[in-house]
Amino acid sequence: MSNFLPFQLQTNRLTLRFVQNDDAKAMFDVHSDPQAMRYFSSTEWQHLDQAVEHIQKTLAGYADGSALRLAMVLRDGQNAGAVIGSVTLYAFDQRNHRCEMGYILGRPYWGQRYTQEALRALIAHAFGPLELRRLEADIHPDNIASERLLQSLHFQREGHLRERWFVGDEVSDSIIYGLLRRDWEAAIHPAQ
Repeated sequence: MSNFLPFQLQTNRLTLRFVQNDDAKAMFDVHSDPQAMRYFSSTEWQHLDQAVEHIQKTLAGYADGSALRLAMVLRDGQNAGAVIGSVTLYAFDQRNHRCEMGYILGRPYWGQRYTQEALRALIAHAFGPLELRRLEADIHPDNIASERLLQSLHFQREGHLRERWFVGDEVSDSIIYGLLRRDWEAAIHPAQ
């Protein structure tokens, strides 16, 4: 992919925007929560420096086109302007028009469908301006909430990979979900 230039996506309750250096504290708050990181591909963060490094990698991903991470920012209400999580497209395979997708949401915002709202906008961008054909997501087998989320977005379960990751000292399987652009388009614009 070529480099990503700053843009924003708007949903009913969120602005999805490029991550900035001053997001370090908010990112640390999300990633340092053991419950939010329970099914993530790494253990919870221990130091603010990890957030700073994460942001530097994010900025590098924009510059070289290897990853597109957008901060989830509340638009309205008492916490307007708060960064509550992020959604990411990464591991782009330009030749085959596909990539992987990831997401994380701060625990105080669970159960309010913010991630679903953010991912709908990100998927539309991936299949629209980015001209991707396929998205993939890799989740922990015990992450029922993430499984339901992906199914609500029309992803199909495609495989179970055994002992794929080490997260801390724990070995973990992966459940692979995939979404094709044609399936997404059929789901959001059903035939009359």
